[in-house]
Amino acid sequence: MPFTDRTQAGRRLAEALAGLRDEDVVVLGLPRGGVPVAFEVAVALDAPLDVIVVRKLGVPFQPELAMGAVGEGDVRVVDDEVVRRAQITAEELAGAEATERAELERRLFRIRRDHPLVPIEGRTAVVVDDGVATGSTARTACLVARERGAARVVVAVPVGAAPALDALKEVADEVVFVESPRGFRAVGEWYADFRQVDDGQVVELLDRAANHPGDPVGDPADPPAPRDEAVEIRAGAVMLNGQLTVPDRPVGLVVFAHGSGSSRHSPRNRHVAQVLNEAGLGTLLFDLLTAREEWERPMVFDIRRMAARLVDATWWLRTAQGWDDFPIGYFGASTGAAAALRAAAQLGHDVSAVVSRGGRPDLAADWLHEVKAPTLLLVGSEDPCVLDLNRRAQRRLRCENELAVVPGATHLFEEPGTLDQAAVLARDWFLGHLPQSTTTQHAVLQT
Repeated sequence: MPFTDRTQAGRRLAEALAGLRDEDVVVLGLPRGGVPVAFEVAVALDAPLDVIVVRKLGVPFQPELAMGAVGEGDVRVVDDEVVRRAQITAEELAGAEATERAELERRLFRIRRDHPLVPIEGRTAVVVDDGVATGSTARTACLVARERGAARVVVAVPVGAAPALDALKEVADEVVFVESPRGFRAVGEWYADFRQVDDGQVVELLDRAANHPGDPVGDPADPPAPRDEAVEIRAGAVMLNGQLTVPDRPVGLVVFAHGSGSSRHSPRNRHVAQVLNEAGLGTLLFDLLTAREEWERPMVFDIRRMAARLVDATWWLRTAQGWDDFPIGYFGASTGAAAALRAAAQLGHDVSAVVSRGGRPDLAADWLHEVKAPTLLLVGSEDPCVLDLNRRAQRRLRCENELAVVPGATHLFEEPGTLDQAAVLARDWFLGHLPQSTTTQHAVLQT
């Protein structure tokens, strides 16, 4: 699987486009899926971000065949040869244009209220999508960019089918891609997380690019402001409740993944979170399941779903809460530890450290060898079954890892002093492995 999600794909694509940093570039994301990829490219190139909304004019009896395209600003491109060969009448062409322009205006209505068109005349237009299968949309975007006066057009995608990439060279000055795998069938097959992007996320990314031109949001010199408040996180089709706590000048943030039958109100995890807050770490405790889902026993063990929601929460922190350049770690308990490990495997280096308390890493067995984040497995000495499962799981980890056994602790760490020991071990692991940790930050522990 080449990419974990569009954010990671965008960062890899940006590396391939590094040679454009000295050009007068405008990055144009194709809504909606291309915009998260384009955002990462724009940040890396220190370039403005915009969208290029196009609508293909399909031949009436063969919609996949483009006879032209329309773009915003009354841009209209017609392929006279296709029109002639398909014997398209003027009325048919006008009807297709009216239909597609109405849809174009509908799509633009929300985006353009606060984000005016970025001029591209005489500049290098980098047209970005999350991938190409047939290349028809990217091809249309290239034609529209030319019509708008771009001096040079570059198509850039993380992944694509070889025939489509070759065909795009007919309309683009350069085609840049990261992967062109054999057996390509669909773009989504090459992403671990390929969930739909909505208009709200597109607007949010344009806001971020406009408010922080050329700089990653969340620069360490400008840390997130202190806060302790209830939050709502969108995860797919549901909204999940959480509590976000950020101390003054945080050194990182830890996302909690609760186990079966638990929630953001878990007294044990709240105790651990307080210890982390006192050491300068922010925390996000949120419900992995909705109130109704908690009563459905199979949901408690749906590790794939819970991991996907952790990924969503991480993306929300980075894109909407100013944590783009700050280290993020995961703290998982029981089945939540399996979700944390699977999500960490999917996100790769975007997760800096993982701690599992009384966890069930065996439930993420197929993903353990993919975890890159340094991982601490915390288990009570009086929890023999789980201790054995953790020892077996440790042998499958390929990242830096450690198994710490807390003397006298059972599965829930209810014995006096055992939870405090676990919290201190977790605190030290995060402070020792989050990239922003420094000697000054460690000194917090001794005050």
